[in-house]
Amino acid sequence: MASNYIVIEGLEGAGKTTARNMVVETLEKLGIHDLVFTREPGGTILAEKLRSLVLDIKSVGDEVITDKAEVLMFYAARVQLVETVIKPALAKGQWVIGDRHDLSTQAYQGGGRGIDQTMLATLRDAVLGDFRPNLTLYLDVTPEVGLKRARARGDLDRIEQESLDFFNRTRARYLELAAQDSSIRTIDATQPLENVMQDIRDTVTAWVKEQNA
Repeated sequence: MASNYIVIEGLEGAGKTTARNMVVETLEKLGIHDLVFTREPGGTILAEKLRSLVLDIKSVGDEVITDKAEVLMFYAARVQLVETVIKPALAKGQWVIGDRHDLSTQAYQGGGRGIDQTMLATLRDAVLGDFRPNLTLYLDVTPEVGLKRARARGDLDRIEQESLDFFNRTRARYLELAAQDSSIRTIDATQPLENVMQDIRDTVTAWVKEQNA
């Protein structure tokens, strides 16, 4: 069976970690065991340093991180991860399970920040070429529900501290992009956990079977 790159996306508090565990369980039941896990931003020494810079602090000295600088740091971390971890793993026949990928930037920076979507698409294509996940599970949750869950986990990072309007714009962009791309499957993450897990199990199982048909 060919290797594949599966990404889990969603707002803060959508339940990405729990979803990843269900994806792993489902794949293993289907006989797929050679898995590699990534997160964005992060996943390499350089990318983790960029993650800390872009998420943990609001400024360096008195210098505030601008929106465009934020985007470029996300892409620097992403291309480092793709070229040094994800592509080599796929080339070895491993399956890669990612916590976020480019859809996050298109939604958070394109929707939440309001950065020009054409510019973001151009930047994506320049940095990543035609590299895309084979399957993306978008866990759809309202910002009110997601942020309540995120706050219950503890301290919020720089982006998690954004306004409710920011997250409403981000969610709207997620939904818009998901509707345009058949490789993105939307899961209603506001359901009871048991229902969410069943939807993920069913979606991944059906998708894997489609690949083998």
